[in-house]
Amino acid sequence: MVFDWFKKVSKDYPKFWENYLENFEQEPSELQPKRYVVFDCETTGLDHRKDVILSIGAVAVLDNALIVNDSLELFLKQDLYKTETASIHGILKEGKEEKIVEAEAIIRFLEFIKNATLIGHNVNFDIEMINQALKRLNVGKLKNDSMDTDAMYQKFKGLQEDQHSTLDELCKILKVEKSDRHTASGDAYITALVFLKLKKRLDIK
Repeated sequence: MVFDWFKKVSKDYPKFWENYLENFEQEPSELQPKRYVVFDCETTGLDHRKDVILSIGAVAVLDNALIVNDSLELFLKQDLYKTETASIHGILKEGKEEKIVEAEAIIRFLEFIKNATLIGHNVNFDIEMINQALKRLNVGKLKNDSMDTDAMYQKFKGLQEDQHSTLDELCKILKVEKSDRHTASGDAYITALVFLKLKKRLDIK
């Protein structure tokens, strides 16, 4: 009886969210390579409560290999537009890129990441931006584990938590060539290369 009552009052989630949650119900197989997804969001600013996502770039890493053909690039329709940030990311309100609404972008992002470990530089900000978009869809927060390349470098060099490094600095230190900097897909690709070098140095499986 109590279980029946719980089922009645539990929230009915949309199918896309149920599909996403199902990815975490299966036990990981030791025979399958561990999948990471390195991602980046270009946004209208740095306030996750007021700003919104303009584009999402993501690329998969399996074990120690970057899988270029397992990638994602999304551009979102811009209801909020800030000319002062457009000069940084280069995304114009009426640019040539095909743009989709936020809800569709987030659903496609969830379908891409599945239960992968999420990687980013200052990844907590990007995760919070995604979580705010999920909140607008009346569902929960991301369930994925995550790793931050800044924190990885701190660990590798024995730095204090307040000793941060920018992505540009890590590229210079680790000799990673930069291309398409300040685009979501470009930054995701660069971060993936940084991640692979740090992963090897830290002997992360």
